[in-house]
Amino acid sequence: MRAMLLDVPLVIGRDAAGKAFALRDVCPHRAFPLSFGQFDGATVECAYHGWRFEAHTGQCRAIPSLTADSKLKCERIYAGSFPCEQRDGYIWCFMSNAEGRAPDVAPPPAPELPTLSPSYKTAHLWADLPCGVDQAIIGLMDPAHGPFVHQAWWWRSRRSIREKQKQFEPIPNGFRMSPHAPSANSAPYKILKLITGEPATTMIDFALPNQRFEQIHAGRYWLSSRTTVTPVRSDLCRLDFCAAWNILTWFPVVSVILHVFGPRFIRQDTEVIEKQALGLKFEDRMMLVDDADRQARWYFELKAAYLESRRTGTPVKNPLEGPITLRWRS
Repeated sequence: MRAMLLDVPLVIGRDAAGKAFALRDVCPHRAFPLSFGQFDGATVECAYHGWRFEAHTGQCRAIPSLTADSKLKCERIYAGSFPCEQRDGYIWCFMSNAEGRAPDVAPPPAPELPTLSPSYKTAHLWADLPCGVDQAIIGLMDPAHGPFVHQAWWWRSRRSIREKQKQFEPIPNGFRMSPHAPSANSAPYKILKLITGEPATTMIDFALPNQRFEQIHAGRYWLSSRTTVTPVRSDLCRLDFCAAWNILTWFPVVSVILHVFGPRFIRQDTEVIEKQALGLKFEDRMMLVDDADRQARWYFELKAAYLESRRTGTPVKNPLEGPITLRWRS
């Protein structure tokens, strides 16, 4: 299948053993998309001239036009390839460069959704976001838009605005909203308490480059979720939400809540981003004010610290030096 990631065209598939691969979707011969070709379980054949490339390394294995006495060594030719791994129902690609050259360092393991017991159910949601990755991520962590964008009887309204106070702490390459009681003006958390009979606590992490984790606990019950924002192009991202839970796994109440209310929640965010894009054509500077926008500031500071770390070889300096309490109204 064809895909796009960081403005790089990809052809993605699985070999005969089921192992995922990702090649740059450009034949090095005449730039013909490899995704139009054939795949025999081991090599991808370009549909233009029949060149064949090993699916995982991109090494050329055959050039049909070569004569027997040709001195060209086709094994020295490579299509771009990217290390990839399947985890939690996704194929994760390690993009260290746009050309698909071998990375200078071993890729890190693919992120894994935390699960807290052997038996659980899962769900996946996704949506395209017509904006750049920074806009999508700071929207993901914005705590103040809920009563205005997500107005609904089952979530919040303008009348539900109240002062919030949350404690944050640094984590590697990110920050954490420390465990706390969920907002009293959110109906889903009220439903969770009704189902489990236990008071709930929630903890939210953000980690570079693009991941938001949330864990909700209520007695022996738990729900773990991860939301990622992946840059497809400079003006388009993909939001992916996956969740696992052990709450009444024999009855589909959590699944119904996620699949009925989740898409509506995501659609509301998408509509706001589409409208915001109209203004960003004329003004791309943003005002980040007071504690409600502090997480967005941390995100940009973390990105800068990470780039400085790569440049100098020193550890990433987290903008949070220790626990801090933020206050806002939402």
